[in-house]
Amino acid sequence: MKTSLRLIPMIMMLFVSCQTHDNYPSFYGEAMFEGMPYNEKYREYEENPFLKVSESPQSTFSIDADGASYANMRRFVYLGQRPPKSSVRTEEYVNYFTYDYPEPVPDENVSLSTEISACPWNTDHYIMRLGIKGKTVPAGELPRSNYVFLIDVSGSMDSPDKLGVLKTGFKQLVDELEPEDNVAIVVYAGQVGVLLPSTPATEVKKIKNAVDKLGAGGSTAGAAGITTAYEIAQENFIKGGNNRIILGTDGDFNVGIASVEELVKLIEEKRDSGIYLTVLGVGGGNLNDHMMEQIANNGNGNYEYIDNASEIQKVFVHEKSKFHTVAKDSKVQVTFNPDKVDSYRLIGYENRKLENEDFDDDKKDAGEIGAGQTITALYEVVLKKTDTEGQYAKFDFRYKMLGSDVSQSLSTDVKEMPVEFTSASESTRFAIAVAGFGLLMRESEYRGSLSMEMVREMAGSALTFDPHGYRKEFVEMINRLK
Repeated sequence: MKTSLRLIPMIMMLFVSCQTHDNYPSFYGEAMFEGMPYNEKYREYEENPFLKVSESPQSTFSIDADGASYANMRRFVYLGQRPPKSSVRTEEYVNYFTYDYPEPVPDENVSLSTEISACPWNTDHYIMRLGIKGKTVPAGELPRSNYVFLIDVSGSMDSPDKLGVLKTGFKQLVDELEPEDNVAIVVYAGQVGVLLPSTPATEVKKIKNAVDKLGAGGSTAGAAGITTAYEIAQENFIKGGNNRIILGTDGDFNVGIASVEELVKLIEEKRDSGIYLTVLGVGGGNLNDHMMEQIANNGNGNYEYIDNASEIQKVFVHEKSKFHTVAKDSKVQVTFNPDKVDSYRLIGYENRKLENEDFDDDKKDAGEIGAGQTITALYEVVLKKTDTEGQYAKFDFRYKMLGSDVSQSLSTDVKEMPVEFTSASESTRFAIAVAGFGLLMRESEYRGSLSMEMVREMAGSALTFDPHGYRKEFVEMINRLK
């Protein structure tokens, strides 16, 4: 197993499939390698602007627990390119990493923390950091899992960086399962098939043999596969457990329901069943990032992109507890104090914004947080010149416990005095560095005096908390960019 993991990054670096260029609606971005057109699909979003507190004192959004945009960017960088601007979701860059936030107090599944630091790229501004952490659950105390692996075996998946990576990843997850867990495997191409009925995790060899038999060919009936996967997950539903479909695909659905809007509608009809949906994107050339991000967002799940062996370890081993949701429909509302704050801009979360009245509406869908997972949001703020101490903002948070349809609330006042960047916590410094990197990749109009060297220095000063070396890898990756 270890040998195959070492080979995967080399295979992926060498593998670049050339696809015929198609014309897509103008809201899709287009990935382009030198002399090699790709028809990858991304959704273009306008950046959040600065808003006057006197006119818009509240900011409301759903949390974003995805990390796909960051890992997808890394694929481009290691192939010597920069990612298309429309692929950059800055909050996913920031939330790819774990931060050293406090554990929740008893009887809560979430903790909140805040800090205000000077803004490195604009000396007249500050950065307000909001930190959220889902309760850590020891491995032995995690509830039983009912998994359905839903695997795209269409012709477009026939390459080492697609089906090959998924096979390796799913077999790694099998090694991590508890004896009481169970796994089913559904495959889809032109037709849908149940490759493995729900099987106890103790039958490791049987499950892995089924994964090894996976082969690609044919067109892609993705919607039919999703429907079948939900049916099997429902048949084997574990009350109070982790009931989850893990969909692995490049998103190139071309049989049956194929539009993003129709797929989202299908997923929305399924999400109240108590079954979660994790989407794993793979490969390049025809990657439908927009579709996968949207169905994960609307399916009470998360979206990750698997670009190399390290990411397989991250998703399936190091952070597998994120598959266990501890907070549903998680929403943030920040109310700024007009006496202390002149204006603000939420960095990222452009496609997660909510209306202010949605915050108290328990019927409004929002994001999920996994066990031990951290979520970070950053606001660039312009403060009013005043020597008086006081509250800069109020940070309200709502979420649902598992099995409940009623939200509970958390709240904290943002009243800490702003500090210089070098005096800020390591979590704040690193989050700001990654956000700055996202602004550069997006060529943001708000990037101010940012440079790659500045990002490198900021991130390099915040590497003490780095359990699996992902922060160090980030700094090393920056060195590849010109």
